[in-house]
Amino acid sequence: MKYFILLIPFLFVSLSCGESEQVEQHGETEERTLDYTSEVLFYNPQGEEIAHIETAVADDDNSRSEGLMDVRDLPENNGMLFIFDENRERNFWMANTPLSLDIIFVNDEYEIVRIHQNTSPYSQEGIPSEYPAKYVVEVNAGFTLRHDITEGSTIEIRGL
Repeated sequence: MKYFILLIPFLFVSLSCGESEQVEQHGETEERTLDYTSEVLFYNPQGEEIAHIETAVADDDNSRSEGLMDVRDLPENNGMLFIFDENRERNFWMANTPLSLDIIFVNDEYEIVRIHQNTSPYSQEGIPSEYPAKYVVEVNAGFTLRHDITEGSTIEIRGL
């Protein structure tokens, strides 16, 4: 009985450590919430508006590197707009991002040059723009398909 009583604290500590290791491995931390301060409108090649979203803006190194990490709930008509200083090839990844996303790369003329659909949550695999991009829009997976947003479509940014 004496050994059993000594074993109980050991088991508690062991189980607690194992649980925190699982949390660290999956990148799970406290859920982040976003401030949606701008709007992105999507236009088909004929110039007709086909969708719009409210966006959180990532326009500095810190906010761009954080992106949608640890965001577990992204409303259907919301997303994140990344703004860069120059138009060049980009490479994104999904580390610590629990949502599957569509990632839309947009050049300095507001034309969509590349779309990656249904990205894998938590993946550390690179997601390249393949063409120069100044803006990147992240939305829930399937958004581009549901709204017929294609490469060659354009965007408009409001509220900056």
